[in-house]
Amino acid sequence: MLHTPSGGARGGTATGQESEPMSIGAVLQALRAEFPEVTVSKIRFLEAEGLIEPARSPSGYRKFRSEDVERLSCVLRMQRDHYLPLKVIKEHLEAGGEAADRPAVPVVPPRDPKEPEAIPPAPAVRIGRRELLRLVGAREAELAEWEKYGLLAAAEDGTYRPADVTVARLVAQLGRYGVEARHLRAVKAAADRQLDLVEQLVAPLRRHPDQRTRTRAESTAEELTDLSVRLYGAFVESAAGAARTRGD
Repeated sequence: MLHTPSGGARGGTATGQESEPMSIGAVLQALRAEFPEVTVSKIRFLEAEGLIEPARSPSGYRKFRSEDVERLSCVLRMQRDHYLPLKVIKEHLEAGGEAADRPAVPVVPPRDPKEPEAIPPAPAVRIGRRELLRLVGAREAELAEWEKYGLLAAAEDGTYRPADVTVARLVAQLGRYGVEARHLRAVKAAADRQLDLVEQLVAPLRRHPDQRTRTRAESTAEELTDLSVRLYGAFVESAAGAARTRGD
């Protein structure tokens, strides 16, 4: 059983008899069994928020210890099971001593009515159509339209992945601003093309005779995917900034 590490995020210098440091790709694979939706971006975000602080190699690569992985698991579990905001989780972890070792969940302070309501995380298992509609707060006609335009699709058994729930929530939110499913076809097509490019780039690694190189293919694909997502966001922000400048 994993215990909540006491104290704040630590520097992550591996010494003594500690296990070999892990790359961010290896950490991702270690967490995926319990948290299938976790991504490189999520791990980096938690680092930026001060929840973890892995060591760095001279070239700048992250080097995670087993304690960092345990801490990540604790944070993700508290988010998933109790819908706690990161601020509360961080305060709980930094409490130290008995407070950090107890399985009790800290009390969530009242939500500021001016702040948007937090969206519960997507389930960690496949779900049916009715459950998807309930989680997203959408109507059957809306889901049918999203599927018509290829924004998401059920598996052969009629179930949906956790990632489909995330997609459906975002599409539903955009819909409240008048963005229709047909408007998002180009976004989905661009994402598919970028994924094809990532697969082309890592294909030689997957076929490499060296086992370590083949193992690195998955973390490389995750890293490329994460960079693609960040680049898309940067493009949107840059274009929005340019539009505001022209408006001025």
